[in-house]
Amino acid sequence: MDLGLRDGTAVIAGGSRGMGRATAELLAREGCRVAVLARGASDLEEAEAALRADGAPDVLALRADLLDTSQVEAAFDAVSRRWGELNALVCAAGPGTDGTFAELVDRDWVRAFDEGALTAVRCVRAALPLLRRARFARIVTLAATSTRQQSPRLVAYTAAKAALVSITKNLARSLAPEGIIVNCLCPGWVLTPSVERYLRELAANAGLAGNDLDAAYREGTRMFGSANDLGRPGRPEEVAAMAVLLCSPLAGFTVGGTIPVDGGTDFF
Repeated sequence: MDLGLRDGTAVIAGGSRGMGRATAELLAREGCRVAVLARGASDLEEAEAALRADGAPDVLALRADLLDTSQVEAAFDAVSRRWGELNALVCAAGPGTDGTFAELVDRDWVRAFDEGALTAVRCVRAALPLLRRARFARIVTLAATSTRQQSPRLVAYTAAKAALVSITKNLARSLAPEGIIVNCLCPGWVLTPSVERYLRELAANAGLAGNDLDAAYREGTRMFGSANDLGRPGRPEEVAAMAVLLCSPLAGFTVGGTIPVDGGTDFF
């Protein structure tokens, strides 16, 4: 199926690894021009090479700390100079805060909300002038299915993701009259590099074989109470497939959705 993305323009905030990287690569294979925003220089270089190999007609690898408003604005200024408009923004950055309510201090909460919600706020604010110039415009945020499946060990993470869901829905309603379509994806357990590291550590601590990630996943879901019906973690490309569809001109009547990509953990 032709999604109508050829020669379109997309920015993936947090696009050098995991679900963001998989989304950027799939957009490249659809013939889209792709910009990736991330902090790590080596990850950006690797992502740039992969996107060119995947067929992107143009690639921008922009080093930016999404916690810094001035760096975010500078990155989108670079996009504006290069392309002049933007068809799709995917906000894939998120918090890494883990801990119970009793364990977390103020700075942990502040960082969780900064990483999990305000990174998207900064990117959307900087992207809107470019989105308004485009023939079609889409915004996709990545929250988490844990906003519906609470876990005491993820209290700040989940609160930040829930805030992102609310921000996304409000943006969807306010921007729809302009034809800017906004939606939110809620992944479950997905085998990103950070989740894979966590599962390997969990396997070692539980005395499981280090390469038995499915067994580690089952142990993790027992701890966090978030098993899915498929009985396995997802793959980044499985989330990317839905994200790219929502970035396309075809997804013009799905507005303000909170869409689970979680293997059947919950039904929104």
